[in-house]
Amino acid sequence: MVVNELRFDHLGVVVRRLEVGRRHIAGGLGVSRWTEEISDPVNGVRLQFGLDPAGVCFEILEPLDEQSPVYAALKTGKAILNHVAYRVPDLQAAGARLRAAGWSRTSEPRPAVAYGGRPIQFFVSPSRLVVEMIEAWDHEHIYAAAS
Repeated sequence: MVVNELRFDHLGVVVRRLEVGRRHIAGGLGVSRWTEEISDPVNGVRLQFGLDPAGVCFEILEPLDEQSPVYAALKTGKAILNHVAYRVPDLQAAGARLRAAGWSRTSEPRPAVAYGGRPIQFFVSPSRLVVEMIEAWDHEHIYAAAS
């Protein structure tokens, strides 16, 4: 994988409830275009994507229960801005490149409902930056019209 084989997808933000997170992000950052809400029991979250006027995509994540991987962020108040996500053409190659650069994987690849069941995997850098790699190179989120 080379750097030009990364496409920015979203910034992941943990929220207690999607409705509340949506209201705060919309009010503060002007996000007016949202995807449908998605429930992903494999990854333990309900989620939704929103697009701001600058073209930045936010993924808001609500834990389904206390076993959710993002539940601890709400409990501690840390890692609320949870991760940066990129789409890649080959998850295995992307992971190998990150590990060669000293990054550690924090999860095994898992299918993600939001990407049609295509695999996602999380990694953390030596400086503790968390990145999600998504093997969905040509995926596009479907947003409702601006409200």
